[in-house]
Amino acid sequence: MVTPDRGCQFALGRHQLRELVPDEISQLKNQGNHAEDWSRLRVIDDFDAATVYGSRFIGDVFLGRFAKPLTIDQTQLPSGIYNSTLAQCVVGDNALVQDVRMLSNVVVGADAILLNCGSVACTAQTTFGNGIQIPVGIETGGREVAVFAEIDVELAAWVARCRAAPELLQAYQAAVDEYVAQASSEVGIISPGAMLRDTPQIRNCYIGPYAQIEGATLVADSTLLSSQDEPVQLQSGAYIDRSIIQWGSHVTTMAIVDTSVLTEHSHAERHGKVTATILGPNSGVAEGEATSCLLGPFVGFHHQALLIAVFWPEGKGNVGYGANVGSNHTSKAPDQEFWPGEGTFLGLGVNIKFPADFSRAPYSIVATGVNTLPQRISFPFSLINSPAHQIPDLSPAFNQIIPAWLLTDNMYTLKRNEAKYQSRNKATRTEFDFRVLRPHTIDLMQDARRRLTDVTPVKQVYTDRDIDGLGKNYMLETSRQAAIDAYQFYIEYYALMGLSNAVNEVMAGGIDCDVEGLLCTPTERQPWEHQRQILHDQFHFTDVVGALQRLPAMLEKIARDVQQSKAKDDHRGARIIDDYSQVHSSAEDDKFVQQTWSQTRQQLDELNQLIGQLASA
Repeated sequence: MVTPDRGCQFALGRHQLRELVPDEISQLKNQGNHAEDWSRLRVIDDFDAATVYGSRFIGDVFLGRFAKPLTIDQTQLPSGIYNSTLAQCVVGDNALVQDVRMLSNVVVGADAILLNCGSVACTAQTTFGNGIQIPVGIETGGREVAVFAEIDVELAAWVARCRAAPELLQAYQAAVDEYVAQASSEVGIISPGAMLRDTPQIRNCYIGPYAQIEGATLVADSTLLSSQDEPVQLQSGAYIDRSIIQWGSHVTTMAIVDTSVLTEHSHAERHGKVTATILGPNSGVAEGEATSCLLGPFVGFHHQALLIAVFWPEGKGNVGYGANVGSNHTSKAPDQEFWPGEGTFLGLGVNIKFPADFSRAPYSIVATGVNTLPQRISFPFSLINSPAHQIPDLSPAFNQIIPAWLLTDNMYTLKRNEAKYQSRNKATRTEFDFRVLRPHTIDLMQDARRRLTDVTPVKQVYTDRDIDGLGKNYMLETSRQAAIDAYQFYIEYYALMGLSNAVNEVMAGGIDCDVEGLLCTPTERQPWEHQRQILHDQFHFTDVVGALQRLPAMLEKIARDVQQSKAKDDHRGARIIDDYSQVHSSAEDDKFVQQTWSQTRQQLDELNQLIGQLASA
């Protein structure tokens, strides 16, 4: 039963409620209204009966004052109750309920709009989708995550990985259970400023402030966290069931979200299907299908493709059209999984066979049409391509791997990704490190370099029998040498950039150390200590100026590599399409290439000035 202490304070604040007076009842009847018992219709003191027409009231219904018009599609409509049926409800000040066939067991906040809807109801005790177990990573279970409205990808990934610590899982489950108990409700909630329009069924939902539901087919047993600045939008045939939709997210154009979480500023659209999945910030599923996945931030999934049982909390990757990342059957049960790793690019029409783990090979590319075998790959920035050679005594199912290929041949993509993700970020509650080269990535590169360097004997072709981490692929000796050089170059570059920053901090008084002692003085400041150890222990630098003098040439090389990797498209395109140069910008005119050179020149000016100051000191 709706009671004043259950819903009225939320919708009506401190207003005092009273019974209708005889003149108000008479006026309401004359305006086509009906009630089973007029004494159970309560209103605030300055209620105006002229704002209620053609409606039916069942049970306890509490109404505010409807004195302010609301704007819909640039048209002002008066607030109030019109041509609707209300049962056991609270309707706040200046809300509009018009042409709603059944509004039942729901509290409607101030300034909310309910227009042309079928059933908006709470049919039983509900937790609004909180507490459901989502089987991420493995369809048949094993990495289930109990979710709550504010959950984020980092916490979900921790829970999914935490199988070896049952006491921690029990503590987490107890916290979720307590949350669910507090969230449990006998009434649905429609928060102030929300708009529900042209939707046949909204059931057992918490609708956050300023959320917009327009033309959805169903919204049921779900939570919509929303705000005026970051409204949730469910539109154009969207179907949402037993799910949590966080701030700024949207589901549109016949997309389905079932038993899932869309974290802040994520989306599903164009018939996309999101089932038993946690979708990270700024990620989206359009046309394709994601089932039993944990997808981190910035995953581009905007074509017909399939992801099943993918554990990808690092995100920052792309899924091409026709990618089949769901071969999780061993003909026994759908109990296998795939860990792509940060920045992985899954090309057009690839087939990824499970189990597979690329998590130690961030920013790798699986090229168009490649079929991969079950495997573990541990070489960052790799290209996995169809075999270009016939290797005696090697299975034709093995592909070719080129470690560090993005560093040697596609720096444009890596540098552009950093800028792209930063410019596209809309999330306000999640912190991101947009740098590709950071301590974790560098550690993986150092380990990869060691395994490539330590190999004996030297051969023309290598497999995972020779070098751990190559997976079910072969690698040529030329690729090994190029990868060692590339890893070495970028490890040094990363560390020298840290030295440059540290020198500036010393000169600004941020680090209590003299410049001459920087390379030899351990510190607790990260990531500088990580970078200092690389420079001192691996590269044996002791002279700060001498070390910094290596950096300008490296900055220029990286900028040239960015332009040259883009220029490859120009050369190839011109050979194939006659007027290619007339309709495509050249690499030197590319906006990102120009931006890269501009930033590089600024870095060079600042660095040369810094080196000059140190040399003259």
